[in-house]
Amino acid sequence: MAFRMQSSIPELTDFRSEPRSILDLYGVKQPGDGTFASNCLLARRLVERGVRFVQLYHRAWDHHDNISGNMAVSARDVDQACAGLVKDLKQRGMLDETLIIWGGEFGRTPMAQGNGRDHHILAFSIWLAGGGIKGGVTYGSTDDLGYRYLEDGQQVHVRDLHATLLHLCGIDHQRLTYKFQGLDARLTGVEPARVIREILV
Repeated sequence: MAFRMQSSIPELTDFRSEPRSILDLYGVKQPGDGTFASNCLLARRLVERGVRFVQLYHRAWDHHDNISGNMAVSARDVDQACAGLVKDLKQRGMLDETLIIWGGEFGRTPMAQGNGRDHHILAFSIWLAGGGIKGGVTYGSTDDLGYRYLEDGQQVHVRDLHATLLHLCGIDHQRLTYKFQGLDARLTGVEPARVIREILV
């Protein structure tokens, strides 16, 4: 299996078969150059070949300073490539069975940290597409500053997000448990978690 995996890499990473229209859709300037755009296209090629989980990173999103300059550069790096990935999967009929999760590891403060922004735990935005997610839906909201979530019945804990993602993968988070120190431990923790059915198709 290791040999088959290694021997499949040259064909997988060779973008010469991709038409210019697809490269332009993602914003790929130099195919295979390691940019986020090339990696989004590589993600589609991996999914096409049956890879079940693909994780992409953008390495320069932690803007503690010069946010007005750095955010524009980062947004330019990811916006077109992410939109291209969603459009490409959709036009190939793959989006319905491919779940895209876009987010970072934490939220960002709405107020300045010098000329940047700090880490923030009280409000956090992500987006999901495909894989059983209802399109065009916004779920949950924050105050006018984006400082904390509103108690509107739509607040989502990370446990709820995990329960929903597991559900979309065909796993009932309440049944996948094991006893540990007298608790029913689950992938979503020991506290209650709910599947956010309002965002599902």
